Amino acid sequence: MLNYIWSWLFIIGLLVAGFVGRISGDGNVTAAAFADAKKAVMDIALPLAGMMMFWMGALRLLEKAGVLEIVVKLMSPVLRRLFPDVPDGHPALGAIVMNWCANMLGLGNAATPLGLKAMGHLQEINPHKASASNAMATFLALNTGAFTLVPMTAIIYLNTAGLKEAPRVIMPTILATLCATIAAVVASKAFQGLRVFAARTDEPERPGESDASAATARPHAMSTSAKALLIFLAAAFAGIAALEFGPQRWREGARDAAGIGAVLKQAETRAKESRAKFEELEQAAKQKAAAVSKDDLPAWRRAMDGGSSLAIPAILLVAVGVALARGVKVYEEFVEGAKEGFGVATRIMPFLVAMLSMLAVLRASGVFALLEHVTSPLLSLVGFPVELLSLALMRPLSGSGASGILMEILTRPELSSQVKFTAAIMYGSTETTFYVAAVYFGAVGIRKLRHALLAGLTADFVGMTAAVVFGKLLF
Repeated sequence: MLNYIWSWLFIIGLLVAGFVGRISGDGNVTAAAFADAKKAVMDIALPLAGMMMFWMGALRLLEKAGVLEIVVKLMSPVLRRLFPDVPDGHPALGAIVMNWCANMLGLGNAATPLGLKAMGHLQEINPHKASASNAMATFLALNTGAFTLVPMTAIIYLNTAGLKEAPRVIMPTILATLCATIAAVVASKAFQGLRVFAARTDEPERPGESDASAATARPHAMSTSAKALLIFLAAAFAGIAALEFGPQRWREGARDAAGIGAVLKQAETRAKESRAKFEELEQAAKQKAAAVSKDDLPAWRRAMDGGSSLAIPAILLVAVGVALARGVKVYEEFVEGAKEGFGVATRIMPFLVAMLSMLAVLRASGVFALLEHVTSPLLSLVGFPVELLSLALMRPLSGSGASGILMEILTRPELSSQVKFTAAIMYGSTETTFYVAAVYFGAVGIRKLRHALLAGLTADFVGMTAAVVFGKLLF
C-alpha cells in the first residue's frame, strides 16, 4: 500500500508543479526535494543516531536492573490483551511500555528510539520477516493514536502566538487522543481478521539466487492499465515541456483558466507573512520569558515545566542507581546497548530521504493549497473548518510541515480563536503516521505493512474528528 501511496503522491506533486510553473526558478520542487533529502540525513538521521545510542544504553540498564520487568508486570493485564502474540516477559513489552510513557509525557526525542527498539524486538518473534505482524500493526496504530497527557508543543505555539489560556487545550487533547487510541486498537484488531490483510508466507529464495540477481531479474509484463498510465504521464510531461519552453503567457493563461493562479499566490504570500510574524512573536516571547522570574509563573506552568525537566533525569537515576545496586557493570552495559543505536540510524536514512523528498515536492508544488480550495464547499457543508484542511493533510505526513502550517494558522488575524485552539488540539492529538510507518518498519526490513497503515490512518481520522468536535464544544 505504501508503495502506491508514495508513488502517486510523488507523481501528483510533480505534475502540479509542472502545470503551475514550479519545476524551475525560485522554490522549485527539485531544489526543495534535494534540500529535504539533505535535511533527512544531516538534521534528522545523524542527530537521531546520538539519541538512539543514548536511549539504547539507558534501556539496556533498565533491562539488566530488572526495572522493566517490574513495569511490565504492572501493565501485564493491558499488554496481554493488546499483544497476545508476544510471550510474557519478552523484552519487546518493556520497550513498548517505555515508548508509551515517552509519548504520554511529550518526550518525542525519547519516543522514537524506544519505538525502534520495540519494533526490533517484535521482529525477532515475527514468523514472516517481510510482513508486519499483528503486534507490530497494533503498536504502530497506538503510536498514531499518541495518547498524550500534556501537549507541550501545542501549548508553546499558542503562547508564542499570544493566545491567552493556552492550557485549555490540555483536557480536549487528552479526550481526543483517548478517542484516537481506542479507534487505533479497535481498527487494528478488526482489520487483522480480514482475508485481504492476512499474513502471507515469505516468498522463498530460489536456489543460487542472490540479492544482486534478484535485483536484475526480468520485470513483469505491463498490463493495459499500466501502459495507459505511461501514455498519460508522457502526454502530461509533453504538455509541461511545452509550457516550460513556451512564452510565459501560455502558463498564466492555463492557470487563470483553471482558476488556481490567485489561490497559489495568496497561499504563498500568506505563508511568508505568517512565518515572519511568528518569528517576531517567538523572539518577543523569549525576551519576555527571560525577564520573568520563575516565581511569577502560574502554578500549572511551574508544574508542567518541572515535570518535563525531571522526567528524563528520573529515568536515568533509576536506571543507573538500581543497576549499580544490583551489581550490574553499568558502564559496560550502557556502551553495549549504545552500539545498536548507530546501526539503526543508518538503516532508516534511505526511508527518511524517500519520505521527506516526496513531501517536499508536494509542499513546494502547492498541492495542499489547491486541495483546500477545491474541497472547501464540501468541508463547509459537513462543518469542518476549511482552514484546518492543510494541517489535517500534512499532519500524518510530516511533523515539521504540520508545525509550519500550525504557525500560519495561529498568526492569521482573520481566523477566530476557536479555529486556532482547534488547530492546536488537532496538532497535539495526531501523529505523523506515514513517517512513523516508514521509519519503524524500514528499520527492521518490513516490506508488507498489511493493515498497519490503514489502522494508523483510522486513528488519525478519529483524532482529527474528535479535535474538531471538542474544539467547537469547549471554545
